[in-house]
Amino acid sequence: MRKKSLLLISVLAGLTLFFIYKQTGGPAAPPLLSLPDHTYGARANVQKERDELETFIQTKLTGPHGVYTNYLDTDQSRELATGHEVLSESASLRMRISVLAKDKPSFDREWTLAKRTFDLQKGFSYRYSPNQQKPYPINAAVDDLRMIRALYEAGQAFGDGSYTKEANRYGERFYQYNVKDGRLYDFYDEKYNTANSFVTLCYADFRTLQLLPAPSKARQTLLSNMQAIVQDGYLGDEFPFYETRYHYDRSAYSSGNINTVESLLTILHLAEVKEAKPASIRYLKEHVKAGTLFGQYTRAGEPANSIRSTAIYALTAMIGSEIGDYPLYLDSIGRMNAFQVKQQDSPLYGGFGDVHTNQAYSFDNLMALLAYSY
Repeated sequence: MRKKSLLLISVLAGLTLFFIYKQTGGPAAPPLLSLPDHTYGARANVQKERDELETFIQTKLTGPHGVYTNYLDTDQSRELATGHEVLSESASLRMRISVLAKDKPSFDREWTLAKRTFDLQKGFSYRYSPNQQKPYPINAAVDDLRMIRALYEAGQAFGDGSYTKEANRYGERFYQYNVKDGRLYDFYDEKYNTANSFVTLCYADFRTLQLLPAPSKARQTLLSNMQAIVQDGYLGDEFPFYETRYHYDRSAYSSGNINTVESLLTILHLAEVKEAKPASIRYLKEHVKAGTLFGQYTRAGEPANSIRSTAIYALTAMIGSEIGDYPLYLDSIGRMNAFQVKQQDSPLYGGFGDVHTNQAYSFDNLMALLAYSY
């Protein structure tokens, strides 16, 4: 009887401490991450295109440190990544592609390589130059979040808690250095031990921010702040895209021309938490169907160029899958596939690039491969 009484007291004490901890903002278990609800890629019968693209990436666009930024190499000394430099962006996309394919051996290889190439003390280097054997001492929040998300997804997809533990560890690190006063910052510079002063709206990956192992009140503050910043950056129903960035130091948005890929990433992140604007979806459906979705617009919604890129239609396909709109997914994949190189005598065969210049970029090719997985 005494043992039962002691047990009951212990249980009640434990429950009391739990509720006190919750009330005071202690860490609460983050919501369970769900993998995409739809597998429209299998339904759309794109296995041949996917296989050809995978072969191109593996045999022509990948080296010992990961996926090349571009098929053509450079001296790797420019301000932006070029040539056979590798990006954490590519590594994180590769990891998500492996998870969605339920390919655990591939995921393990990609994660091992990503850690070896990009892992720093305070974040993942956004860029590594093999020629200079140089990891840049700056991370990119959107890519770190994608890598953390891939680990959470792997824990779920493969039923392996070790991935979830790693996701929590890297999530804690991310929260320490890329979040301040309940706000997300684009990058943290290890050399100067400082973050920047703004956030690019498409960096706000809400589904992954929900998972960060922070105190529950702090995590909710972060989500509320970032959702307000993104929603207030909406340009309007006539041109339903988003401002580019928000400057904390002057409480103001700034945008030159609007880059379509950035606004589409923002719409995708909103769609993942059921917050995409109906006007945005209508606009995408109309312009994907007509093939008139261009790479850049003025803030008034006028096309600033006539570029139509692979990544644009890959993103609209993902948005279609995320909101359960198969026609949008199918139309997007059709538009995207029109850019796939089919000339068998081209070194870019199976990939996405310019057969005249042999320029083929990692982002276009990996986004296409990810879209096939949605």
